[in-house]
Amino acid sequence: MSELGWIDRTLVTARPQAVGALLRYFRDLDTAEEAFQNAALRALKTWPQAGPPRDPAAWLIMVGRNAGIDQLRKSARTTELNDERAVSDLGDAEAEAAERLDGSQYRDDILRLLFICCHPELPATQQIALALRIVCGLSVPQIAKAFLVSDSAMEQRITRAKQRIAKAEIAYETPGAVERAERVGAVAAALYLMFNEGYSAGAGDADRRAPFSLEAIRLARLLLRLFPAEPEIMGLTALLLLQHARLNARFDAGGAAVPLEKQDRAKWNGALIAEGLALIDKSMRHRRPGPYQIQAAIAALHARAGRADETDWAEIELLYRGLERLQPSPVVTLNRAVAVWKVSGAGAALSLIEPLEGPLAGYFYFHGLRGALLAALERTAEAREAYGRAIGLAGSAAEAAHIREQLDALSVPAKAV
Repeated sequence: MSELGWIDRTLVTARPQAVGALLRYFRDLDTAEEAFQNAALRALKTWPQAGPPRDPAAWLIMVGRNAGIDQLRKSARTTELNDERAVSDLGDAEAEAAERLDGSQYRDDILRLLFICCHPELPATQQIALALRIVCGLSVPQIAKAFLVSDSAMEQRITRAKQRIAKAEIAYETPGAVERAERVGAVAAALYLMFNEGYSAGAGDADRRAPFSLEAIRLARLLLRLFPAEPEIMGLTALLLLQHARLNARFDAGGAAVPLEKQDRAKWNGALIAEGLALIDKSMRHRRPGPYQIQAAIAALHARAGRADETDWAEIELLYRGLERLQPSPVVTLNRAVAVWKVSGAGAALSLIEPLEGPLAGYFYFHGLRGALLAALERTAEAREAYGRAIGLAGSAAEAAHIREQLDALSVPAKAV
């Protein structure tokens, strides 16, 4: 890994804790973000020569706080800063602080920050977008991709969220038990998207983006400790564990993506699978199904199949039907089409996804699946066109390479005599 590579990874990992502490100190989102960015710039200048500090988050908090105070003084602000005796420079970054309980039964400052971002004063989409930007440090293009909207639309959404928080003078205090219950859905959604940002990385980018998935799993486990009887949080945690269990089998030695049906299941993480299966089984006993539980149940069917040809696709198709009723979306229907293909054939699956071309015109997986279905139906020219559009929308080199492999596998049409 290059010098800038390890620094980038360290900054990504330390960002949530550092921003959380800076926000607690300054009680202003823009000031906290700017303070962190100034600290990150200082790190890029000093760490290559001096090496990383013992506790990068603590270093960033200290440098960021000093930079923020300097900037506030330069701006001649009249707002009184917090009493420094009530603020610890390093306490927010100490390992034991992340595990201790506070008065509201929180076990992690980053989880607290997620609940603060998911304030009911904001529309749900703005809550999640703001959490992904402030807490997780995802870029605007990354968040826009998750929501299937343009970069400019997402930029406006995040800006409006910040403005609304400032205008409403929302307090950056730890929410109580009732408030946490009201916000837990948005927090869970943010963790799910945070996990996917790491999980969707290609082999070449996985090292830098892996912290997103690992942090999402860690926070999901903490969230489950706050809501131990909530089946949807069990389902969310199970889903993340079952997906992450396949990590070591998702790419070959050359970095190419390996489809699920071709993965070496001996490389799947048995401990994570066992934990995930136990959680989904426990959640189902509550008889209150939700979207995360259904997705986890689908992942569990894949995990329980010893070989790809033992997968219960009929049951998976039924589960996707249930998910469509609870959480209708073009992406859910697209995923159901894969199961329909396995159960009823490529023609039925193609008929199912054709109406999705409008809403999913810019979605890589739509064109990739459509190409595969057309290829299965021996409509080679149309398959090539669909694969070509998929390559243009690929988010990683691994995705593009996988589609090129499918293109190479297409039979060459016979020449007319």
